[in-house]
Amino acid sequence: MPEARKPAGAVGAFIRGSGYLRKWLILGIAIGIIAGLGAVTFYLAMDYTGRFLLGHLGDYDVPTADGDGGDPGDAGFARPWAIPLIVMGGAALSALIVARFAPEAEGHGTDSAIEAVHTDPRAIRARVVLVKMISSALTIGSGGSAGREGPTAQISAGFGSLLTRRLDLSDEDGRVAVSIGIGSGIGAIFGAPLGGAVLAASIVYRSDFDYKSLVPGFITSATAYAVYGSILGFDPLFGFVVPDYRFDAADLPWFAVIGIVAAAVGYLYARTFYATVALTNRLPGNKVIKPAVGGLLVGLMALVIPQILSSGYGWAQLASARDTLLTIPLWIVLILPLAKIVATSLTVGTGGSGGIFGPGIVIGAFVGAAVWRLADLTGLPGVPDGPGVFVVVAMMACFGSVAHAPLAVMIMVAEMTGSFSVVPGAMITVGIAYMLISRTDVSVYKAQRLDRETAGE
Repeated sequence: MPEARKPAGAVGAFIRGSGYLRKWLILGIAIGIIAGLGAVTFYLAMDYTGRFLLGHLGDYDVPTADGDGGDPGDAGFARPWAIPLIVMGGAALSALIVARFAPEAEGHGTDSAIEAVHTDPRAIRARVVLVKMISSALTIGSGGSAGREGPTAQISAGFGSLLTRRLDLSDEDGRVAVSIGIGSGIGAIFGAPLGGAVLAASIVYRSDFDYKSLVPGFITSATAYAVYGSILGFDPLFGFVVPDYRFDAADLPWFAVIGIVAAAVGYLYARTFYATVALTNRLPGNKVIKPAVGGLLVGLMALVIPQILSSGYGWAQLASARDTLLTIPLWIVLILPLAKIVATSLTVGTGGSGGIFGPGIVIGAFVGAAVWRLADLTGLPGVPDGPGVFVVVAMMACFGSVAHAPLAVMIMVAEMTGSFSVVPGAMITVGIAYMLISRTDVSVYKAQRLDRETAGE
C-alpha cells in the first residue's frame, strides 16, 4: 500500500509547492470537470427517474423548461390515485437509502457543504456524493418539490473535500476548493457559470464576500459549464424570456413593489421551511416514515395544485409568457408561491433529499406572475405587455435576498433566462428585497456565518 500512496503524495507535494496560478489552474480545472460530469450524471438520473415514475407509472406529462425540452406538459392526471402513492414511495425509498448509507445526505445538501467550508474542508465523505445523487433523483423524479442544485453542489464540493484530504492541502486552500465546488456545481446544472463563480464567493457568508474564492471560481465554473454544455447543450434553462425588453423608468414603481412582496415571500419561505424542520424533529416516527408522510401530503396537494410537483421549472417557463400564463387560473397563480413553500417544506424539511434553491426560483417566478396578473387587471401605467420582466426580477429578488447572495442570484437568473437587459431595473427590486431581509436574522442557509471575522477565517 505504501506504493499506492506514494504517487498521490508526490502529486500533493507538487500542488502544495506550486504558485498561485499553477495551483488553481490544476485544482480549478479538476474540480470543474468533476462538477460538470456530476451535473450531467445527476440530470440524466433525475430525468430518467421522472420519466419512469411520474411518466410511466403515473401517466403524467410534467411541463419542462425550454432548456429541458420545452414540453408544455399537462395540468390534469390520467391516474390521479397513483400520484400520492408515487410521491410517497419515492420519498420513502430515498429516505431509506440516506438513513442506511449516509445520514448526512439528508436535507438540501448545500448547508452541509457550507458547514464543511467553515469547520473542516476534509469532512465530506465520498459516499455522500453517490447517496445524495440517488436519493435526490428519487425524490425529484417521483414528484417531490425540490431543486437539482443541492446534489450537484454536494458532488463537486465533495470532490473538493476529497482533493483536500488526498493532496493534504492547507485548510485555507481546502476551504476555497470546497467553496468553488459548491458554486461550480450549481452554476453547471443551471447553465449559469458567472453566477456560479460569484455564488462560490458569497454563499458562505451573510454579509461578507470571500474574495479568495472568486478568481479560482471563474476557472472552475467555466470548466464545469463547458463540460455540462458540451454534453447537454448550452441553451439557457428558461430560454430567452424577455429578449426585446428595453429599460423604462415608468417600470420603477412596479420593480419596487415586487421587491417588497418578494422579500415578504422569501422571509416566509425560510421561516416555514425551518419551522417544518423543527416540528419534524419533535414528532414521533423514524427517518423514513416522516419523509414518506411528507411525500404523501405533497401528492395529495398536487391533485388540486399540480404545479407543485417536482422542480416546477416548466411551470415557471409557462408563467413567463402572456398567452400561457393566462391559461392558468388566477387563484392558482396567486396561491402557488405559498403552495410551493409548503410543498418544499414537506418534501425537504421533513428529511427528504433535494435542493431549496430551485424551488425558491419557482416561488419567485410566481410572485412576479401574480403581481403582473393583478397589475394587468388594474390597467395602471407602467405594466409591461407580458409577465416576463416581472417574473425574472421576482426570481432574482425572492431567493437572492433570503439566501444573502443578491449579486450571485441576480447574475444566475439573468443567465438562466437570457435576460441581462432587465438587470438595471432588477437592481432596484433585488436591492429593496435584500435590504428588507438584512434587517432580520433570517437566512435560507443556516450554515452561513455573518462574516470572515466572526467565522475566524
